[in-house]
Parts: sequence; structure tokens; C-alpha cells
Amino acid sequence: MTTQPRAAAPAPFTVGFDLDMTLIDSRPGIRVTYEALAAETGVPIDAELAVGRLGPPLVQELREWFPEEDVPRVADRYRELYQDLAITGSLPMPGAREALAVVRELGGRSIVVTAKHGGNARLHLDHLALEPDALIGDLWAEQKAVALRDHGAGIYVGDHTGDVRGAHAAGALSVAVATGPCPADELRAAGADVVLAGLEDFPRWLRAHRARADEEAAASA
Repeated sequence: MTTQPRAAAPAPFTVGFDLDMTLIDSRPGIRVTYEALAAETGVPIDAELAVGRLGPPLVQELREWFPEEDVPRVADRYRELYQDLAITGSLPMPGAREALAVVRELGGRSIVVTAKHGGNARLHLDHLALEPDALIGDLWAEQKAVALRDHGAGIYVGDHTGDVRGAHAAGALSVAVATGPCPADELRAAGADVVLAGLEDFPRWLRAHRARADEEAAASA
């Protein structure tokens, strides 16, 4: 009796996500933390301005308000305050849970690659019960390519032009969501391969993208 060859299982794929303003809205907690830091240090900080340009590493923002020699010490204190003040006030972005779920549903892995301190990023994910397969913190822009390549991510989803650069440096498809400080036109001008209004649109896009990939793989088999 002849048996038909078993169809090959779909190849696994990995999708990377940024954290702040991509998966979570951390602005309320960050605002409160900057206000507490300003009160404690006596240094005026425009917290509203700071939360309006999230994306780059913390030390880059602190350099706008503190002398360079004070930045390492102040950054450590900010992160201490952050753990007490910022976690519970932050919310998942609309579509965040569904975005992680669709990756899993289609047989993929999800990773979070963020410029945020890894320990604080983990507190956010645990508090909101968001469960990627891996978390890598303290990486910004092109530095993110290291983690994306290590995990074999073919797609990176983020809200900042730095995320676009990180995706391209890793040879990954850049999917940008216009939910952070960079509007859609700026993300397109930076070279994003796909621009979505928000993560609510991601499941539909990913399903279509994976269907095309499966069709191309079948045609070349």
C-alpha cells in the first residue's frame, strides 16, 4: 500500500514588537514619574513634552534637563521611582492582545524588543498579562537589529522612525503603527514597508501577509 507523503509543517516565523506606544500606553505613568523626579531634584522638567517624544532611551531625554555628569545617577533614580509610580497606570494599546494572539494563532513566535529598561518592561508585561515569547530591553533603533536577528524575526512592529531603522538593519519587514510620536507620513518617509493606523489593523494584515507567503512557498515547491 502506497502512502502519500505528509505535508510539511508551516515554517515557524517570529514577529518583533516595540513596547511603548506600540503594545502599551505608558504615558500616564511616565508623566507621573517625571513629575516626581522634578519635585525630588528641584529641576524643572516639562513632563508633557517628555511623554510627547517617547521612543529614544531614557538617558537621551534626561540630557535635555540635567547636566551630563548627573545623568547616570538621575537615570537610576528615575527607574526606581518608575517601578512604584508608572506600572499600574499604564494600559495596553488597543489591539495589543489581539496582535500577540494572532501571531500565536498562525504558528509564530512574538518577541518584544524595546529601549526601555528590561526590568521595568517586564513589570509592564506581567501587570497587563501580555505574554510574548521573549523580551529584550535596553536596545534602541539600529541596536534592535541584534535581538531581531538573534531571534530570526522577519517582521518588526513599532511606532517610531527608530523602529523602522531597527527593522531594516535586521533585514526585517518594517510594520509601523501611527500611535506614537511619529505620524504616518513621517513613518512612510523613513521607509516603513507597511503603515497601519494601529494594532487593531495588524491581525488582518498579518493573516493576508502569511497567506501570500504560503502561496509563494507552495508555488516554488
